[in-house]
Amino acid sequence: MGLNETPSAERVHIGFFGRRNAGKSSLVNVVTGQELSVVSDVRGTTTDPVRKAMELLPLGPVVIIDTPGFDDEGALGELRIRRTRQTLNRVDCAVLVVDAAEGMTAADRQLLELFAAKKLPHLVAWNKADLAAARTPPADALPVSARTGAGVEAFKERLARLLRAEDRTGQLVGDLLGPEQLAVLVVPIDKSAPRGRLILPQQQVIRDALEVGAAPVVVRETEYAAVRAALGRKPALVVTDSQVFGRVARETPPDVPLTSFSILMARYKGFLETAVRGAAALRTLRTGDRVLIAEGCTHHRQCEDIGTVKLPGWIRQYTGAEPVFETCSGRDFPEELQPYRLIVHCGACMLSEREMQYRRGCAEDAGIPFTNYGTAIALLHGILRRSLEPFPALAALVPEGV
Repeated sequence: MGLNETPSAERVHIGFFGRRNAGKSSLVNVVTGQELSVVSDVRGTTTDPVRKAMELLPLGPVVIIDTPGFDDEGALGELRIRRTRQTLNRVDCAVLVVDAAEGMTAADRQLLELFAAKKLPHLVAWNKADLAAARTPPADALPVSARTGAGVEAFKERLARLLRAEDRTGQLVGDLLGPEQLAVLVVPIDKSAPRGRLILPQQQVIRDALEVGAAPVVVRETEYAAVRAALGRKPALVVTDSQVFGRVARETPPDVPLTSFSILMARYKGFLETAVRGAAALRTLRTGDRVLIAEGCTHHRQCEDIGTVKLPGWIRQYTGAEPVFETCSGRDFPEELQPYRLIVHCGACMLSEREMQYRRGCAEDAGIPFTNYGTAIALLHGILRRSLEPFPALAALVPEGV
């Protein structure tokens, strides 16, 4: 992935929902100008969510998701409806596609209730409005025809206005740095990243620093101390990969602000305070406690994998106990969290903010502490308070020496 490409987690996710045969897939195809979804007169043709990352004018970079019918039947139908419900937790905006010939049904109203409960921005597309049998749309619905294309441009413009109102303006490091200030980024060569690439949070921090006129200096942990000494002036900020947090902390003067890519990402995704509070549970883990280590992406695990090897090892060493570690990756986040004593999540660079808020909310509802890699590793190395110094309000939550 290049620095100019928009990662999936940073794209606006738009989900199309509705009953079987309401024309969801047809509308997706005409809106995108692509044969993204299979279209058929047979009810229930779409059996799994279909995703496509693309540039869609006038919206920009988006991920379009077509979903199975919300009125599906039978055992498989129940599974498809469950996957549709899960998709609701991953989209930034929902489109309810209603068959204008049948009008609003109980399934459609149930979807609208779910949108409202999840505070999900949404539009109602009154599809098949060109048919003679079409009913008069409600005042808040947009008449469209996937068959003729009528109303589709107006629909896209309305969708763009809705999404612009939801734009996120958060920064990773742009608000922590000024023009010409030095930021030293400590970047080990990650074996799990494809050859020739940096992992996504590192790319994003570099770009964010450059956009405010700061000077990011990128170095491996093995050259960090020598390069920092040779810079000639004190860095305004040091950001390190969590895997070498301990070493970098020892080699960074106390008066130089220090944090990690993972901590910055937790702030960017809106759950850093939750992660800081949740990390305290590490101090009370006992043998037999179940700990879920969750990752947002899937990758080939190396012999020194952070999620399955390094992090469990640090936790055992810190607690002197033998917790039971379980893992999940990609979109397979468990629905039942009650068995766990703690959830430790990755930096979430591959997940949208809404997805992370959903996962955080699930843990909160179940009363399970929720933290992330960077925050947990900082606590395990006794440098959590120091790693939060760029964010004084959060640093104040952590006792001295933790």
